[in-house]
Amino acid sequence: MATLTRPTHLLLLLLLFLLSSVPRRFTRAAAGMGPRPVLALLLAAALLAVSASAAGTADAAKAGAAKGKYRALFNFGDSLADAGNLLATSPPGFLTTAKLPYGQTFFGKPTGRCSDGRLVIDHLAEEFGFPLLPPSKLNRSDLTHGANFAITGATALDTPYFEARGLGAVVWNSGALMTQIQWFRDLKPFFCNSTKEECKEFYANSLFVVGEFGGNDYNAPLFAGKGLTEAYKFMPDVIKGISDGVEALIAEGAVDLIVPGVMPTGCFPVYLNMLDMPAHEYGARSGCIRTYNTFSWVHNAHLKRALEKLRPKYPNARIIYGDYYTPVVQFMLQPEKFGFAKQLPRACCGAPGSVAKAAYNFNVTAKCGESGATACADPSTHWSWDGIHLTEAAYGHIARGWLYGPFADQPIVQSS
Repeated sequence: MATLTRPTHLLLLLLLFLLSSVPRRFTRAAAGMGPRPVLALLLAAALLAVSASAAGTADAAKAGAAKGKYRALFNFGDSLADAGNLLATSPPGFLTTAKLPYGQTFFGKPTGRCSDGRLVIDHLAEEFGFPLLPPSKLNRSDLTHGANFAITGATALDTPYFEARGLGAVVWNSGALMTQIQWFRDLKPFFCNSTKEECKEFYANSLFVVGEFGGNDYNAPLFAGKGLTEAYKFMPDVIKGISDGVEALIAEGAVDLIVPGVMPTGCFPVYLNMLDMPAHEYGARSGCIRTYNTFSWVHNAHLKRALEKLRPKYPNARIIYGDYYTPVVQFMLQPEKFGFAKQLPRACCGAPGSVAKAAYNFNVTAKCGESGATACADPSTHWSWDGIHLTEAAYGHIARGWLYGPFADQPIVQSS
């Protein structure tokens, strides 16, 4: 329970004094109420003030607990976490994330992030008291507090896996999980060049964020029109690929790792615009496609089971499951709780497609950053940024949920 500060105690005493001193003639005159309703309203105001003060104290305590917890932060993943690696490696000319309005909210310019501002990894870095992690591909970066290896298009599985299944032309793999881990190995002398024991301690006091991976692996068969039946066949290999990556990082010295699952595929405007499903397939409250969300849920269930198997194998490691699925569903079902507008899944930045699907604000021929697309006036009222990725506001809620609960199977920052 939060401890009340001295100013809070004084505020409560003052309000209680006011309650006991309200003249009876005033309470009777207030909109025809008797004295008790007015007293109740004043008491409610007092309790709200106390609650707000206590919550502020608790939030400050949480932030204080996060700062200084780790010496460094290492991030691996795809476009949900790319902070500029693709941009730093001669990206294709059609890359819209290199153009405004990407980056407009926080940076005022595009940075290669697939959002209007900061990503989950950026929010984590700030909570730990670090500067934003540099993309690993940027030369002469300050690597004192780690690096971000994530790159747009990344998969859990290597390119030959997709080529063997006739999907080489569909998947755009700029750095699979094991490739990113090799990038980490290549840079290890820049992170720590002390004694073996000192470096071991350095990595043991760092946090490794491994993912999300899987989304692009499944996009390959789904975007090729092969459907969920084919995508399910990929799942065991994707889960094993992620599990193997976690083990490889533990072998490199990682002790604290958070491994995120995938988001609910059926809630994203890119799929809602692409698919024509029977009416009963859409959730009555969310508008999401049920079977596609089930697919994502099954992936996450298998991933959690794989992590549970790793924990007894590596008793000295802390392996956390990070939840992307639950918060996105909550953004749909309880938008007011997070400050989002109540609406069907809708991209903040995009353009209407067909008349039947205009509400999703996603058009493959006028994607965010392209001619014909515009951004909404206030991205903080939307959870979907461009129909594929999230807004800075949404990423902030998820980051805090990973740090302190409830969007992880154990909070990164444990209360003492």
